[in-house]
Amino acid sequence: MGYGPKKLVISFSGHNLTHFGGLWLVQKFLRHLNLRHRLQRAVPFVQRNNHYSASEMFLALIYPIILGLGRLESTQLLRRNGTFQYLTGLSAYPDPTALRRFLTRIPVKVLHRLRLFHRTLSTEMACFPHGPTTIIFDLDSTVLTVYGKLEGAKRGYNPFKKGRASYHPMVCFEGISKDYWEGEFREGNAHAGQGALKLLQTCFARIPQTVRSVRIRADVGFYDHKTIEWLEGKKAGYVIVAKITCPIQHLLGGLRFRKKGTLAFAEFSYQPIGWKKPGRFIVVRKPVAELASPQMTLFALDKYTYHVYVTNLSMKPVNIWRFYNGRAAIELIIKELKYDYFLTRIPTHSFLANEIYFHLLMLTYNLINWFKRFCLPPDFQTKTLKTIRAQLIFVPAELIKSQNRPTLKLPEQIAQRHVFKTILKNLQKLKLKN
Repeated sequence: MGYGPKKLVISFSGHNLTHFGGLWLVQKFLRHLNLRHRLQRAVPFVQRNNHYSASEMFLALIYPIILGLGRLESTQLLRRNGTFQYLTGLSAYPDPTALRRFLTRIPVKVLHRLRLFHRTLSTEMACFPHGPTTIIFDLDSTVLTVYGKLEGAKRGYNPFKKGRASYHPMVCFEGISKDYWEGEFREGNAHAGQGALKLLQTCFARIPQTVRSVRIRADVGFYDHKTIEWLEGKKAGYVIVAKITCPIQHLLGGLRFRKKGTLAFAEFSYQPIGWKKPGRFIVVRKPVAELASPQMTLFALDKYTYHVYVTNLSMKPVNIWRFYNGRAAIELIIKELKYDYFLTRIPTHSFLANEIYFHLLMLTYNLINWFKRFCLPPDFQTKTLKTIRAQLIFVPAELIKSQNRPTLKLPEQIAQRHVFKTILKNLQKLKLKN
């Protein structure tokens, strides 16, 4: 029985090979966005070494995030991949030290320009091909544990590594499109809702004129009467997890619950100290056996756990609970950001540089989300970046010249040939404003 070829000759003569052949599809979408030239116009930055323009350096940081290289040191392999450089339109690729120096030299005014560019582009994409009539803002915060002495990394709430220094960014996603809408990169000792009102004000400032209904979903970290009063003034709907204080605990004992399967629902009106008027509070009672995880326990009494939400929506309690559960998508997005986009890999010791990288990473997330929405077939709309890499981007390819015309040769037996054709067809129909 054979175990493979007895005589195998190894030859280092392959030219223009890459295992990122599918990246060409993403690049064609970015060209439709005119991303490189728009970055160049909107985020000018004169460098000492002008071998690479600022827009080229930004793209040189975006592509490794898409490819899942994780650390800047891993980008070294892209310097030796001429086909990757050809497909992305980069004449060369900077070394990891140059990328890190670029991040640390960017002044704060350039960060502001980058964020303004991202907001403008996000609003345009949210309104393409027509503006939305309803927007749902899902707010959350997450902990990024760090190792070593990094500027701004401080001890605070860290359920994963207690006592370890961290960063504590706060983010807002649009619950229907799953687009990243706004966020802040914060020091590790910031509490969950710190700066929430300012974040919401920024989010509301760029709501398209076509929107008629705005709703907010947030966890207990955003339970604050100032935030709630501001939302009331904006006539925005909200469902926010309430803190179960002693007065609320006493109220729970006298409520009449209506059962719905294994769950039971009740509601009450209550005006906490400092509030200008009473709020509507919804209670969901679950048997202890139905508890999904210890982190979900807000209050336990006898054999039940209680979850309390404050809301100004007029829906039935069970529908309030169902609406809030839609916020679970943001937890999956944050998990994807950490493990597929490598949000947890902090690139420098500088807080400002890490903040810039955070916003570049969130821009990359939106670029991939738009690519999925406008180019991919329906069965790929919910795929994670990890799956898109495995099935579409990580494809072996060879760049050749046939009749003096560059040709990208892909495997004959590629499994997703129909997806490639669908993407190219959708790109032809895509008419974006630049």
